[in-house]
Amino acid sequence: MEPDPRPSPAGAPEEGVLLRIFVGEDDRHEGRPLHHAIVETLRASNLSGATVLKGIEGFGRSSRLHTSSVLRLSEDLPIVIECVSRADKVAAILPVLDEMVGDGLITTQPVTVHVYRGAGPREAPGG
Repeated sequence: MEPDPRPSPAGAPEEGVLLRIFVGEDDRHEGRPLHHAIVETLRASNLSGATVLKGIEGFGRSSRLHTSSVLRLSEDLPIVIECVSRADKVAAILPVLDEMVGDGLITTQPVTVHVYRGAGPREAPGG
């Protein structure tokens, strides 16, 4: 499922894995925001891509409510990092993520990828 630099119509569907990591906005790893450290780790491990989503409300195992409401101001809003990649790449990164995530949740589920396109590395002018 690595990106093909050439645009193409939807080809044969491929099986992949959706990796979701639920953490808090205030969570840290080695002094940096945890979500940023996770994205860098996924990128360095050549996974297919990642997206960080910031929630407006949620609660976790402790049942403590985290919300962006003015009446219940919370600075520790929910963060979800999503990544779709090949099963072998996701399986290989799980032990690393387990070490990074203290309070949080890591899930995986099978997905079918119908279209995955990217521009690929940019070429030098005239290249």
